[in-house]
Amino acid sequence: MTVIDGSQQLHIDKEKLRRKYLEERNKRLRADGNDQYVQVKDQLAHYLDDPYTPVTPREPKTDHVSFAFIGGGFAGLVTSARLAEGGVTDVRIIEKGGDFGGTWYWNRYPGAQCDTASMVYMPLLEETGHMPSEKYAHAPEILEHCRRIGRQYKLYDNALFHTEVTSLAWDEAASRWVIHTNRGDAFTAQFIGLGTGPLHVPKLPGIPGIEAFKGHSFHTSRWDYGYTGGDPSGAPMDRLADKRVGIIGTGATSVQCVPHLARAAKELYVFQRTPSSVDVRANAPIDPEWFSTIATPGWQQRWLENFTANQAGGNATEDLVQDGWTDLSRRIRSKIMQLPREQRIPKNMLAAFEDSDFEKMEEIRKRVDAIVGDRETAAKLKAWYRQLCKRPCFHDEYLQAFNTPGTNLVDTDGKGVERITEAGVVVAGEEYRLDCIIYASGFEVGTEYRRRSGFDLIGRGGVRLSEHWADGMRTKHGIHVNGFPNAFFVQPTQGANLISNVPHNLTEAARTIALIVTHARENGFKEIEVTGKAEDDWVELLLTGAGRMIGGPDCTPGYYNNEGREPGPAARLNVGHPAGAMAYFKYIDAWRSAGDFEGLRFR
Repeated sequence: MTVIDGSQQLHIDKEKLRRKYLEERNKRLRADGNDQYVQVKDQLAHYLDDPYTPVTPREPKTDHVSFAFIGGGFAGLVTSARLAEGGVTDVRIIEKGGDFGGTWYWNRYPGAQCDTASMVYMPLLEETGHMPSEKYAHAPEILEHCRRIGRQYKLYDNALFHTEVTSLAWDEAASRWVIHTNRGDAFTAQFIGLGTGPLHVPKLPGIPGIEAFKGHSFHTSRWDYGYTGGDPSGAPMDRLADKRVGIIGTGATSVQCVPHLARAAKELYVFQRTPSSVDVRANAPIDPEWFSTIATPGWQQRWLENFTANQAGGNATEDLVQDGWTDLSRRIRSKIMQLPREQRIPKNMLAAFEDSDFEKMEEIRKRVDAIVGDRETAAKLKAWYRQLCKRPCFHDEYLQAFNTPGTNLVDTDGKGVERITEAGVVVAGEEYRLDCIIYASGFEVGTEYRRRSGFDLIGRGGVRLSEHWADGMRTKHGIHVNGFPNAFFVQPTQGANLISNVPHNLTEAARTIALIVTHARENGFKEIEVTGKAEDDWVELLLTGAGRMIGGPDCTPGYYNNEGREPGPAARLNVGHPAGAMAYFKYIDAWRSAGDFEGLRFR
């Protein structure tokens, strides 16, 4: 297979690449899967402390609200905003952090920014009148935008911060939910929303000796600027000038913060088990004059739909966003359209998909050679897997950081760190003495919902959500669950499942929920519940699809594929609409507009 890359020809031996991918994958397979990570509790509980906001004492709440939302990230903010627009003003958001923001409250590590373009990633831009400052906004701006939403829609008035729900139970006699928290609250709500996504519970690698280290250590979601110096806005971390720092993990978080550590630390050791694919980001400021020409009524919805159309099953004739995500999709479509119409069968289309991916990943590997000066280091930074096997990364400083004196890549050849001692980290028998260890090990994604949320919903008849979902998630639209009236889930799975831009999923769910709740209130209904048949029909529809298009059992281990471990039969339900995200968004818009809310029962 020979393709043209600019002025160069790329000669791709597909069979050789497949063997290489398999070889690298097999190095990293582990029998323990997600169990290789340890739950942050007991002696490790200090990794959960909030370093950003002190806890404010308050009296427990024992009142009633119309709507309680668990989670103060994008899901809670956009749903509450849409409810407020519909006249539901007594909405209470319960958030374990010290402010709104969710993931963006916790992720304040240096260099943190969105990987999807700000224009489609940051919700409610048009409603708040905010123009993102750059194509990929940095964390402080995203956090401030969350606060802006909270202020504009008066969501601070009723919010409970530094508060975790401990139980949620349906009171059948009163048709309301009873909510208890770790702050002694015991209040009720007619409706509840759940936006406890997967990116808020930090995980740590289960490395022997992790508790033995005598130096300083912290997780990237609890960045200790008191130790490093600097701040989230990018001030230099001047307290690391005499420090030997190690960072464990080379995923999206590490890709963003390593360049800053490389500039600040006396010596930096980057411990790598699997390299990330790092494509061009090409971030740039947004021109206010240009923005004024596109920010006409309905602009953000048009951009959202255009991004999704370029990504997932649409017929877009232009690409407004023009980023790495749409580039990959455009390449795949081009390959498929080159096939004669009669040959566009699933087998040939999958082969075209693979060819496009081979080409893209060869370009990404060649980019490593073009940037990294040391040949041995460059070779170890190359990703040998399909681009969507792991979360794609985009950055213009990460690879360059390995040209910085004092920055060292410690590649573990897929094995990971061997152990941690009082003085440092051991890889392949060699100890690296360190002053500080930073864990860039991400958040819990593959663990069960109950473990991540901290509670188990108790619905009609005392049935627990964990029981209803014992054989896998069951919903209608990813929002409604039979047996759990007046409860709404705000997340992508079993809806659009658009992973490249999760906020689009959340904003559509928010619009749906607000319309349903407003309809119920206007007509005097106390309860809303999806019927068992409607839930079954939706699940049956989901199973007609091709399944998950990211990850896969043949991919190198990661959270996309349950760390390479067989996820079990329930995982077959962790999918989206069989015709793709664009089809789902069109469907749900028509479903809302019909006005009869097919499949739901009001009483």
